[in-house]
Amino acid sequence: MPEQKCGPSNAKRAVELTDLERNELEALVRKAGTPAAKLRHARILLMADTDRRGECRNPDWYIAQVVGLSERQVVRVRRRFCQEGVSACLARKQRKTPPNPPKFDGTAEARLVTLCCSDPPAGYQRWTLQLLADELCRLQVVVSVCPETVRKCLKKIVSSRGKQNASAFLSETARVSWPIWRES
Repeated sequence: MPEQKCGPSNAKRAVELTDLERNELEALVRKAGTPAAKLRHARILLMADTDRRGECRNPDWYIAQVVGLSERQVVRVRRRFCQEGVSACLARKQRKTPPNPPKFDGTAEARLVTLCCSDPPAGYQRWTLQLLADELCRLQVVVSVCPETVRKCLKKIVSSRGKQNASAFLSETARVSWPIWRES
């Protein structure tokens, strides 16, 4: 856990950078090809550094105006620096769960594969993606699903009816393809 550099939670969060942190941030700002969000956060931290005088050099409204963000975002960057440190402040926060939960779990995928391997409905020669999506909804495997989601799931599975699949079976090289060695 990073060293606590800030006072109580209701006090303004002071950003106190070490010489090493300051040098890294300055190099990051000067470096070409730095992602824009990382660059803005680095500039905020550099401008908010107390510079060891015990007071902030720039108020939040000024930093927000110079960097081109809202004052609230500057406050969030300060808070994240105080709680987690420089590296976490510059890195993008990862989600714990995806924004939309996946439509297919293991059981739904298994039902889709068994459905693909079964005979198609009467009047059809083979299963289409739309037919599969409609049948999964009719069987109440999922509440709703689009054909594109079915396609992605089937592509991930890489199945082929009746043939040996390279991902499921070891391919055996035929003896005919081996080079013929002659004794001299």
